[in-house]
Amino acid sequence: MRFLHTSDWHLGRSFHRVSLLDAQRAFLDHLVATVRSERVDAVLVAGDVYDRAVPPLTAVELFDDALHRLAELGVPTVMISGNHDSARRLGVGAGIMGRAGIHLRTDPASCHQPVLLADAHGEVAVYGLPYLEPALTREEFGAARADHTAVIGAAMDRVRADLAARPAGTRSIALAHAFVTGAAPCDSERDITAGGVEAVPAALFDGVDYVALGHLHGCQTLGERVRYSGSPLAYSFSEEHHRKSMWLVTLDAAGGVEAERVDTPVPRALARLRGRLDDLLGDPALDRHTEAWVEATLTDPFRPHEPMAALAKRFPHILSLAFEPETGDADTSASYARRLRGRSDQQIAEDFVTHVRGAAADAREQAVLREAFDAVRADAVRTEAIGG
Repeated sequence: MRFLHTSDWHLGRSFHRVSLLDAQRAFLDHLVATVRSERVDAVLVAGDVYDRAVPPLTAVELFDDALHRLAELGVPTVMISGNHDSARRLGVGAGIMGRAGIHLRTDPASCHQPVLLADAHGEVAVYGLPYLEPALTREEFGAARADHTAVIGAAMDRVRADLAARPAGTRSIALAHAFVTGAAPCDSERDITAGGVEAVPAALFDGVDYVALGHLHGCQTLGERVRYSGSPLAYSFSEEHHRKSMWLVTLDAAGGVEAERVDTPVPRALARLRGRLDDLLGDPALDRHTEAWVEATLTDPFRPHEPMAALAKRFPHILSLAFEPETGDADTSASYARRLRGRSDQQIAEDFVTHVRGAAADAREQAVLREAFDAVRADAVRTEAIGG
């Protein structure tokens, strides 16, 4: 039996205020085309279908269209809710949709009730564990602690108990939305820390033939049977070097797993550039990034004049600009608070300018600061007089 494992669509999300709707539509077109061309038997979506609990109408329409096309192909889809989704909203109509082969698993209490698929070798039980918020699901599972390890462990105990009651040789798959120990996160994932611990051991999922994970946006293999598909698109510049893909998983008659990556369409490359403005504008080696979405970090000791406009002429798709001046300050061990002791308000303000910009305030800027402090003092005196 062949499965297409994907996750973290985040429909409705933008990239630094640039709409990704067209890119998400292209991905879903690619997914449907892959299902058709690779003769996929079922699609597994391991959570974060939407980017937020109340998605925009355009995202809902995109989701609806994708499900209709998968249903028309007669290919079952098993989908769980992630930490970005509203489980209740995503699960509306789950019973009716299940009759069309779209199986939404959003209720924690039903995680041990599998979707049963079959091929020439028998049944495959597909268990969907939606994102389990520890504080909300501890009581349901009778977990000893309100943390991810306890509630996911209790949920998997239910899964294993159900599987043990099925005919010998029944193959199994579990979908889960979690941060598993040993995996690498990136900047675009929402923190799911609970009780100071968010990562769970992969051993929690022992006993099933394949674990389709969601939540982390990088495609990763934690073991032959435990994998993250990653997000189909990049949602932060920290994903600059990610290869975006889905897993095409083949489950043989004995539960053996073979998996190959299917690349997803890339709307635009990402580039993180760092250096002085003149170097970024003049270095011919950076020509390859002219069509990329660019994040630039300037290291000039002084903030250049209108740097964004200058960079946009060479990199028309620049989206982010940051400043990290090269100060050369040898006294890095001295705390900022200690440097303020015994100084006047004027001196503190001038020191602050030096601290954040890497260069001292000039005479004109000193005069502006002085005028500002004088105005504040005068206003304070007036306020006190009125109050008196």
